[in-house]
Amino acid sequence: MEGHRMTFRFAASRSAANSPLARILQRRGAAAAANDNCTTRGDDRMLHAALRHFARHGLGAAREARRQAERAFFAGDRESYDWWLGICRALDARIARSLEQGTRGRPQAVVRPASDGSG
Repeated sequence: MEGHRMTFRFAASRSAANSPLARILQRRGAAAAANDNCTTRGDDRMLHAALRHFARHGLGAAREARRQAERAFFAGDRESYDWWLGICRALDARIARSLEQGTRGRPQAVVRPASDGSG
């Protein structure tokens, strides 16, 4: 058996600190909250209104704010539209962007004063 050689394979040992199990068990820093999407500081009045709206409507609050904004937009009430858009933005920026894209370039209803019949 002198002519036969056995192959030898070298495998370096793993460091316990870098093992797959150690990586899983490592503490990681806290990730950013999913709702930290506000890039501008809104006023306290808007924030309080958004919180009250959320308390009333729960997880569907942003969708309800969007519906209110759409109603105001198509009724020609720009002030109410901006208010509800702000509440929607405070609750869910993605839904607010979708609302803005959906109303951009669309004609807003023109609200005319009721005729008193004298014209």
